[in-house]
Amino acid sequence: MGIFSKPRLRGTEKREDMPEGHWHKCPGCEAMIHHLELEQNLKCCHHCGHHFLIGARERIAMLADPDSFEETDAGLTSGNPLGFQGYLEKTSSLREATGLDDAVVCGRMTMGGHPTMIAVMDFKFFAGSMGSVVGEKIARAVERAIDERRGMIIVSASSGARMQEGMLSLMQLAKTCGALARLAAAGLPYISLMTHPTTGGVTASFATIGDINLAEPGSMIGFAGPRVVKETTHQNLPPGFQTAEFMLEHGLVDAIVPRAQSRDRMIDLLGFMMPL
Repeated sequence: MGIFSKPRLRGTEKREDMPEGHWHKCPGCEAMIHHLELEQNLKCCHHCGHHFLIGARERIAMLADPDSFEETDAGLTSGNPLGFQGYLEKTSSLREATGLDDAVVCGRMTMGGHPTMIAVMDFKFFAGSMGSVVGEKIARAVERAIDERRGMIIVSASSGARMQEGMLSLMQLAKTCGALARLAAAGLPYISLMTHPTTGGVTASFATIGDINLAEPGSMIGFAGPRVVKETTHQNLPPGFQTAEFMLEHGLVDAIVPRAQSRDRMIDLLGFMMPL
């Protein structure tokens, strides 16, 4: 038995004065980034450009003219039409944890002075899944855009249709697309911004039918995930499959816009597209 005690490895003791939640590891380059630096850079890594997930209200604050946002249809919450075990308890706990009523925040605002309706999905609430409340709020936002002669912006971040609501969830694909068809008939613009991730029924409906389809760099965009596609087709997938860059190359996306440029780009587009 040795008479000397083994020295502790450097870094094995946890410092009690080290605040938690102040540093974030970038999934892209693994750099450690202080939360203040991340906030100042719009939740983007200044080393590699990786775009972190952001909440719906943060996104709206980035896009709207100061003090112009007015939320609509706040307070709508999901029922449990299928009697799915634990569903009401889950949605209740998510409302308490996130401060959101459901996975989308809608409202009227101005962007560069242009009257606009916006719907922004939030991945923190049930992975941004689309149930009856999400579809209803988006459809109502589109209808208000028609009534008030506003442009429409939808920012997507979703795992797809919410299986706990079954067919009622799938019905939202048709309802949202039908409302957007009426918007187009009224001669009003619809700009879609797809962020990481945009998948499932959201991709198969309103996210990909914009007059202009934009995407943030590196976002995963597709219907089924790469693993499911590979297992189904039994084929090796192309490099970068289902990324925003892959979708741009194949025509689904019109432009990839870094987060810092998205407000200016949308203002320019609204200036071109809004009716006189």
